[in-house]
Formats: sequence, structure tokens, C-alpha cells
Amino acid sequence: MKYATLDNGTPDGQLAILSDDGQTCRLPEGATLQSLLDGAEPSPKGAERPFDETTCLSPLPRAYQFLDGSAYVNHVDLVRRARGAEMPDRFWHDPLMYQGGSDSFLAPTAPIPGDPSWGIDFEAEIAVITGPVSMGATRDQARDAIRLVLLCNDISLRALIPDELSKGFGFVQSKPACAFSPLAITPDALPGWDGDKLHGTMHVDLNGNPFGRANAGEDMTFDFPTLIAHAAKTRHLAAGTIVGSGTVSNRDPDGGPGKPVSAGGRGYSCIAEQRMVETLLEGEASTPFLQPGDRVRIWMEDDKGRSLFGTIDQTVAS
Repeated sequence: MKYATLDNGTPDGQLAILSDDGQTCRLPEGATLQSLLDGAEPSPKGAERPFDETTCLSPLPRAYQFLDGSAYVNHVDLVRRARGAEMPDRFWHDPLMYQGGSDSFLAPTAPIPGDPSWGIDFEAEIAVITGPVSMGATRDQARDAIRLVLLCNDISLRALIPDELSKGFGFVQSKPACAFSPLAITPDALPGWDGDKLHGTMHVDLNGNPFGRANAGEDMTFDFPTLIAHAAKTRHLAAGTIVGSGTVSNRDPDGGPGKPVSAGGRGYSCIAEQRMVETLLEGEASTPFLQPGDRVRIWMEDDKGRSLFGTIDQTVAS
């Protein structure tokens, strides 16, 4: 099944159940995606109508919890290497995760706000929405709790991160509201989903030019059951919890840090990673972070070139 949430002026929006081809949708009266996750049965009534993804909010406009991991350890490795820090061995065995804001997500086409001096960056990620997860859940129980899969643009303010982390706590100011893809899809209806991770190319364009073409199924050190079980070690997770993968990141086949798409590589899913590679290879970064008017598009396709989740299409506000 494919679901979306349309903007009807309420905090949680109106649930839309899409046809298989995604061209039409049905709007069950009074239903939200959260009510569906809580076990409500949407009314079968309601005439079909054309579906327009530009009218969508994020599938969960607000959520009980958003937990974002860093499952692609290549990304973490590059961050640390660029600043001359060694990679602790435990990072390969124990996931990194932070608790992000979840009270109000951006719509998939909403402008990205912020001061350019904050170092505005995008991060293209895979995310899942869970049903209820019990404290201490096993990987198998965590896997069974995955209800929906979607894409995320986890916006980061890079210039604010170092000072914030130096205090010894986690992200707050440096992680503003993020955005999710127009569609959330059940795992059984999603090509490329193997039960633990999503295989497929994460397309990222910046100002109309290919920026990233990483494969989300490769180099994912910690899969989603592992991330969910990690999050649930000491707490229950409510239905409607969102768990993100962190920035999708690939290494070169030869083990190198990766090449830009323009150089025949798979590129990057955030600007920071390209800047890291520039620093490692050239001694300094040359690619700027996002500026007012810059446009970011994030999407995935099936094997016939059709969009799976719709497109996150955001422009930095002036």
C-alpha cells in the first residue's frame, strides 16, 4: 500500500490511500496516518480523485518520536578523517543515534529556512515508520515492527554542529525541522526492500545537476532492525516512531572515499561529504553549503524509472 497525507489545515492532515499506479487516491473521512498506525480501520467510503503530490505534507506531519541513526559508517569515517580524528573501533559495532525534533516536519516542497552563515546542508536518507516496539525488542521483533518506508531530507546546520557537540550533549539548534517524501510505502509493496534495508539508487540533484547517486543497499553497516532494537534497548517505542538511516554513503570499489557524479562516481548525499573528500584530496573544501535560491531534489526510482516515493523538492528561502 502507498499512503500520503494531504494538507487540510489540521496538524495531522488528511490520510490519502493511493492506487497501485499512484495516479489517484481515496480520502477516508477523518482518517490520519497516525490513526492507521494506531490500528484504526479507514472507512472504505470516498470517491477516487486525482493525486497531486505537490499538495502533500510529510506523511507524518508530526510524530511521537524521530530517531536518526548513522548507519553508513563511511560517512562518519569521512567526517572524522577530514578533521584529522581517528575512527573509534566501536563505531563499527554500536550505532550512533540522536533524537531529533518531531513536533512539526516540513512538507516535501516547503522552503528550507535558515541563515546561510549556519552552513545549511541537506542529507538524503531512508527512514522507516514503526508500529509499537517493546523495550528490549530483538532484531526479529524490530523487523516485524516496520510498517512503512519513506525518504528523508534531514537538514543540518553544519556551522553550528561543532560548538554544540563540544558541550558534551547532542544536536538541538544544529538539527532544525526536516522533510520527508510525499509517499510512505508498506514493505511488501516496495521493490528493493529485503526486510532489513532498501536497495536502490538515492537520486540527489542540486540546482538541476546530478549530485548524488549512491546505492542505499550498499555500505549500510547497521540495518533497520538493528537501529530499531538499539533505540528500544531502554524504552518502548510508540506506533508512529520514525527511525532514519543517516546519510546514504558509498565507498569506491577500490576503497577510496568516493568521487563526484561528474567524475564518474556515485557522488554524495550531502554537501558535507563532498567537502570532506575535497579536504582529504586537495587540502581544503571548495563546495559551498546551501545559499538562498539553491534547489535540492531527492527521489528514488523503480527498475522502470518510475518514482517510488515522489520527490522531496525544496528551495532555500531567501
